Amino acid sequence: MHKYVYLFSEGNGSMRELLGGKGANLAEMTNLGMPVPQGFTISTEACTKYYEDDRNINDEIKAQVYEALARIEKINGKKFGDAKNPLLVSVRSGARASMPGMMDTILNLGLNDEVAAGLIAGNPTPAFTRFVYDSYRRFIQMFSDVVMELSKKTFEVIIDEVKAAKGVKNDIDLDADDMKKLVDLFKAHYKEEKGEDFPTDPAVQLMEAIKAVFRSWDNPRANVYRRMNDIPYSWGTAVNVQPMVFGNLNDKSGTGVAFTRDPATGEKALFGEYLINAQGEDVVAGIRTPSKISKLHEEMPAVYDQFVDIATRLENHYRDMQDMEFTIENGKLYMLQTRNGKRTAAAALKIACDLVDEGMISREEAVMRVEPKQLDSLLHPQFDAAALKAAEVVGKGLAASPGAACGRVVFSAEDAKSWAANGEKVVLVRLETSPEDIEGMAAAQGILTVRGGMTSHAAVVARGMGTCCVSGCGEITMHEEEKYFTLAGKDYHEGDWISIDGSTGNIYGCAVKTVEATISGNFDRFMKWADSFRVLRVRTNADNPRDTAQAVKFGAEGIGLCRTEHMFFEATRIKAMREMIVAKTVEARKEALAKILPYQQGDFEAMYRELKGRPMTIRFLDPPLHEFLPTKEEDIAEIAEELHVSVAELKDVIASLHEFNPMMGHRGCRLAVTYPCIAEMQTTAVINAAIKVNKEFSWYRIEPEIMIPLVGEVKELKFVKDVVTATADRLIEEAGVEMKYTVGTMIEIPRAALTADEIATEAEFFSFGTNDLTQMTFGFSRDDAGKFLDSYYDHKIYESDPFAHLDQKGVGKLVKMAAEMGRATRPHIKLGICGEHGGDPASVEFCHNVGLNYVSCSPFRVPIARLAAAQAAIREQRQ
Repeated sequence: MHKYVYLFSEGNGSMRELLGGKGANLAEMTNLGMPVPQGFTISTEACTKYYEDDRNINDEIKAQVYEALARIEKINGKKFGDAKNPLLVSVRSGARASMPGMMDTILNLGLNDEVAAGLIAGNPTPAFTRFVYDSYRRFIQMFSDVVMELSKKTFEVIIDEVKAAKGVKNDIDLDADDMKKLVDLFKAHYKEEKGEDFPTDPAVQLMEAIKAVFRSWDNPRANVYRRMNDIPYSWGTAVNVQPMVFGNLNDKSGTGVAFTRDPATGEKALFGEYLINAQGEDVVAGIRTPSKISKLHEEMPAVYDQFVDIATRLENHYRDMQDMEFTIENGKLYMLQTRNGKRTAAAALKIACDLVDEGMISREEAVMRVEPKQLDSLLHPQFDAAALKAAEVVGKGLAASPGAACGRVVFSAEDAKSWAANGEKVVLVRLETSPEDIEGMAAAQGILTVRGGMTSHAAVVARGMGTCCVSGCGEITMHEEEKYFTLAGKDYHEGDWISIDGSTGNIYGCAVKTVEATISGNFDRFMKWADSFRVLRVRTNADNPRDTAQAVKFGAEGIGLCRTEHMFFEATRIKAMREMIVAKTVEARKEALAKILPYQQGDFEAMYRELKGRPMTIRFLDPPLHEFLPTKEEDIAEIAEELHVSVAELKDVIASLHEFNPMMGHRGCRLAVTYPCIAEMQTTAVINAAIKVNKEFSWYRIEPEIMIPLVGEVKELKFVKDVVTATADRLIEEAGVEMKYTVGTMIEIPRAALTADEIATEAEFFSFGTNDLTQMTFGFSRDDAGKFLDSYYDHKIYESDPFAHLDQKGVGKLVKMAAEMGRATRPHIKLGICGEHGGDPASVEFCHNVGLNYVSCSPFRVPIARLAAAQAAIREQRQ
């Protein structure tokens, strides 16, 4: 018989793949002798089996669940479903990778009318009666929402109606009779919606809840979160069944969440919140504003001291900052969870550096602790100091996730997505965020919530994304339906500008200018550690001196892709480009190109100066010529006049350049085959720029790298290369200097990868253009694929966007094959990658593993690639 169910005492912290993160850590805390309510974990393998069995739990798994239940009844001295001495349980998800708020939880399971009456009979005080019915109404609401998919909000409306009728503001002001009334109203609402009574058999409740947690692995928000965080669908989730301990029992009870260090700054101090007389969901949902953990010292000093001791032990044991959930029942502390805490990038760097300084971990371990993608948030704007001084603070919330955000107000995740898709910067303003808001949160510059503490859903998810967030601004009066909110006596409507500071919690009622971030001491120190481990070089994709300087500041070791066509679109240059396109003779074409030459050369000179001797790979003209010509009638007329041709003539040229699939048409090296004078002009610009800057700075020793794009046949590469070398050799000789240069190609057509051994006879380097290689290998357009890829994600055909994460099975196989064949022909051939994948951590690791020399990515992703390359090298050494 295969084992699917493990008591906490049967597991340990190394069984994460089988028990999920939560289950493995509950087992580990049990082994450490900590006060954990003793339950059991249903493994991730059971989840996989559930999906294999067409979303059913088989009899073998059910039997193991009931056997484990009998064992925890014995340990806890209570019986599940018993009216006199009932065992109530929580059913919670727990995947291998932490996915805060993405999946489902059910508390107080096992309650029905008989169990509630039996509990009250043992302690018939009004306070205890209130507690029982409070727990019962919570269970009905959660079970209905999570298991039966009834909207949680409809239950909130019923609660609000009962509070309004009584004239009270908070749930805590409702007494035992009110709670009993809510139970009756909830059950009636359930029957009205579902056409049947609320399930009363605890065994049925338990199995349905376990199924619901398994189902939640495949809910839309979990799928989006997994896609954003590269978590494979095949992992599945475990389910933890644990005896309930009640933070809502009385005023000597409570519940809380705490971190061993500040998750926003990394400061070494206990950081957290708790609520007296509440259950865990109250803290996370942010419906009531919690107290700081330090206040617990005044209210329950013995419990506080015990908790501090446990927190210290856990951090020392895991050698990392811990995020812990706890409940206090009638003055007794219970630990419900520990995990490595989600933290901001700034906090991650500080904690990594501090743990090295404290002797807890090695530098190598520190480098492995920081998520490469997180670094992104450190490189993005902060508020301009002068603009900030002039701006008036109109409100203040909690500084939940650092950074500066300025944008137009939107009130729903859908609006945030659609406005952002139209190029608008938005700030998502919500009463409280829910896991369904994940895509809107990702699209927004910042998130502002009315409710919720530092450990609310909005705060945790925003910190994980590196998105600025201010939470719990209770001064805001929200009018969600009417799409406006009121703060400090002023109404802010949809589309109005606001700015929020996630580092201070300040809210500004206007647009505040932002400036580039500055790189801190910890960042610099940490990146030096990363660089000491990595083998792969990191270059940048840049087309102008400004981006070049930015990338060098972020540690780029050269330019891996300079797209020369971007230099032609400026108003002063495009006219000459259009003259070249409409020219009818070679002489006229050369005359037009001669006008472009000084601009092109000047750009290369400026970039060479910014690079200070670092290498630059310059890609020759790539796009089809129609991209340089107008499409609107009025523009055609204006440009025809400018070029001294008739409108009819210009229209004929435009019509002749029309292609059904221009991305697979007359572009790249095909332009240079048709018009060799384009390659001549570009070679002249590159070589002259290098000669000039080498004369200014002899120690730079620039060796130009010229890249011919879109090659699919060695003969076409040879044809263009001959034009390049004839021009370059002549210019070098005329200048009377010695200068090396190399000519290589971009491998972006599958045929080039398949014939890489032949192509390497002419190419001195390969750069894999994985954007086009992906497009041509999959056979879909990268401009249009977004329209249908969502259906592919929904049906689990693809788990991620192949333009964001390199497809290692197909496209990756072509890269690996071409690299091996290229080396077989030319052993010292230089190999790089310059598609968007160059800044994606998983793709960077692949590039390391297949032995490329460098990756090239956009300037802001350079630190991400540096860290990913270091981690890939460390992982390889460990294997």
